[in-house]
Amino acid sequence: MVENKTDRKKEFKRRVYNFTLKLIGFIDILPKDNISKRLGDQLLRSGTSVIANYIEGQAANSKKDFTNFLNISLKSVNESKLWLSLLKDSKKVSDDETKWLMIELIEISNILAEV
Repeated sequence: MVENKTDRKKEFKRRVYNFTLKLIGFIDILPKDNISKRLGDQLLRSGTSVIANYIEGQAANSKKDFTNFLNISLKSVNESKLWLSLLKDSKKVSDDETKWLMIELIEISNILAEV
């Protein structure tokens, strides 16, 4: 059981890390206009905060501290969904360009909400 739990943690960490790398690539190719830059900056902050807080949570000193970091990570996921939706709905990027990222954000939030 412990090994299985450890494997799930490693897989989730790898998944969030890969999401973050793809997010960085996505932000790097956004249009260079003022709105895209501002929304992209916000998305970069919230998107990278997901993994940063998850990693911090793994080193927490208490269950309460652990839960707090995961809650912050979940809030960052929700914020990232907002910025991504604004980029898509303002027609700065297409549905196809955001689809994988949005699906992954939804799945990551579902996993974090279960923990």
